[in-house]
Amino acid sequence: MSRRHSIYARPLVAAAAAVAVLSGLAVAAPAGAATAPADRTAVLDDTYYEDALGLSGTALKDALHTIISVQTKISYSAVWEALKATDQDPANANNVILLYTGRSQSKSSNGGSVGQWNREHVWAKSHGDFGTATGPGTDIHHLRPEDVQVNSIRGNKDFDNGGSAVSGAPGNYTDSDSFEPRDAVKGDVARMILYMAVRYEGDDAWADLEPNEKVSNGSAPYIGKLSVLKQWSQEDPPDTFEKRRNDVIYAQYQHNRNPFVDHPEWVESIW
Repeated sequence: MSRRHSIYARPLVAAAAAVAVLSGLAVAAPAGAATAPADRTAVLDDTYYEDALGLSGTALKDALHTIISVQTKISYSAVWEALKATDQDPANANNVILLYTGRSQSKSSNGGSVGQWNREHVWAKSHGDFGTATGPGTDIHHLRPEDVQVNSIRGNKDFDNGGSAVSGAPGNYTDSDSFEPRDAVKGDVARMILYMAVRYEGDDAWADLEPNEKVSNGSAPYIGKLSVLKQWSQEDPPDTFEKRRNDVIYAQYQHNRNPFVDHPEWVESIW
């Protein structure tokens, strides 16, 4: 086997081993049920993340990129059904939880009309100009259900603190060039952005996505502000909903993980 193929074979074999253990947790456990954190972390570290342990900085980022780049890609139309599973309301299996509003809404109430929910690209699809093409445009690690109007208000703005209250979305704020999500999902947003920065490094058909310290990044493949995202990740650690979401994506759809949900300390190790 060539070195190029062996690099990608190891995480694939590790992924298969971890899926065998964790898929039952994602599928069978109730959406709000917790799993033993020490056990699940140990399983992942012994298999999926084996080649990343003990690293930091660029070496860690490179290792994680290799690991999480082994994935199954889904179409943009398939994202609808995937989000109904990944973002299912733990208290009502007929509903999803919307990212920014926090509202529980019927899974069938999706589309493009006022009052419905649609597919929010947390890493705005214009930042790198990848649109909805299969790849970063359909990667459900950063796609979330959101109210059509609130999604439009967020638009392609970078993330930062401050602004005026967003109508219909208590706890969210926005100004001309940035958006601040509610406190309960600040860390979720940060970890989704940083996942994208590790997964898409410009070594395939897509742009090299990176966080920076700016807002108003436009169509450049950057999103800010990194310092704020790091603060949000620290202040809002992964909860049961976010961990279950990671497990469902891994077991049922893309078969890759957001490493910052499993190891939030790796944010500081890299950035």
